[in-house]
Amino acid sequence: MPFAPLALDLAQDHHLAADALARDAHPRFDMSAVDGYAVAGDGPTWTLKGALAAGEVHAASLQPGECVRIFTGAQVPGGADRIVMQERTAQADGRVRLSDSVPAVGANIRRRGEQFTEGELLLRQGERLDAPAIGLLASAGLEEVEASFKPWVSVVRTGGEFIEQGGDRTGRIHSSNEWMLFAALHKELCEVEEQGAFIARDDDQDIANALQQAIEADVVITTGGVSVGDHDRVADVLRSMGADIRFHGVAQKPGKPMLFALLKGKPVFALPGNPRAVMVLFWEYVLPFLRAMQGDPEPGPRVDRLPLAAGVRCKGDRTEFRAVRIAGGLAHPLSDEGSHMLRSLTAADGLMVLNPGDRELRPGELVDVHLRP
Repeated sequence: MPFAPLALDLAQDHHLAADALARDAHPRFDMSAVDGYAVAGDGPTWTLKGALAAGEVHAASLQPGECVRIFTGAQVPGGADRIVMQERTAQADGRVRLSDSVPAVGANIRRRGEQFTEGELLLRQGERLDAPAIGLLASAGLEEVEASFKPWVSVVRTGGEFIEQGGDRTGRIHSSNEWMLFAALHKELCEVEEQGAFIARDDDQDIANALQQAIEADVVITTGGVSVGDHDRVADVLRSMGADIRFHGVAQKPGKPMLFALLKGKPVFALPGNPRAVMVLFWEYVLPFLRAMQGDPEPGPRVDRLPLAAGVRCKGDRTEFRAVRIAGGLAHPLSDEGSHMLRSLTAADGLMVLNPGDRELRPGELVDVHLRP
């Protein structure tokens, strides 16, 4: 993906296109970690020579037996060798007296460069920037970073079964896939078509026209029309357009009919029409692909291995992705809904991955859980 300088306030969830190096040390100078007194010498009494708030400096170095009142974050004056906490002292007549033992040399001082020094590597190319990462970069004096552009993604919805505004509603259904995909893409900060999805009936020319417009983007996602029925025309249309079909069909449930192709060198994810399958396939395939495009070194789902809270029956020759809620360190299976149902995904913390085969998993057995993005 191309990249460009990006201001830190716009960098949330972008991926670094180059290593980020510190422009300044942190801390930038020896600073006080507490409110108290910067003292020179062992005391236990010192002559008070002034006060320092954060952002102020003491012009002269302290001589043995001298001190300054200092507040958290202020630069430690020259000559001071430790900070005595305020609550361990008493002050009277321009003198500060310690009420207990003298702390060790260096006590309560944050040393210059303690966290990092100038030029030190802070974050590697490909890392995704979250709030703590942005804070780290800002503390190193960076105001912008080299960041990958977010992919531009087009969505093509195929099928003639959907309710259209002002049209006949008889025998038709509400469309949800494009809204769900746009929501997921917006969360990832991807660019999407302002006018929404490209709409095509189950007609070769209609589908071809929609794909011809959609392929201007970096990535295309289609929904519907990818199985093997008479009205499933997406695969044939892609072939007629010269697409390089890399695979058609995956041994999993839900989402078996999925197709992946390159059209004019652009990736096309052709997903089935069932909403649950669309969401699972987006999480498992499309989103990792989009993150890999941006240089993410670990684009795949985050995986946890957890014991089951309840038994699960597995059957069939396909890998299954089932919704789970995570509580008390356990994976709680949710309703095993059909590929057209979304309700349990709204409550899910992740998807447990069940390998093919007929068997019964008992409570306490470990399963891999792909955590929800």
